[in-house]
Amino acid sequence: MSIGADDYIDRMLVEKYQEEKVDNHDNEASMVDPNKMLDTMNDYASTLKNMMNLSQRLNIACYAINARSARYRRNLGQS
Repeated sequence: MSIGADDYIDRMLVEKYQEEKVDNHDNEASMVDPNKMLDTMNDYASTLKNMMNLSQRLNIACYAINARSARYRRNLGQS
């Protein structure tokens, strides 16, 4: 797999737009404060991490309860 234009049309588009500048994000005011967005993302990640930890601990506890309450029978009729 190569990087770049594969056919004639792609090469022509690359040549046409190679000088265009697209880093103009400073020209417009953002509707969302970046620091507030990062704080929100951090809160979401922390919540998800805590939920995964709690889920894992719950699975371990359920496994232990099921293992203690299991009753095994020996089937002597079959080998």
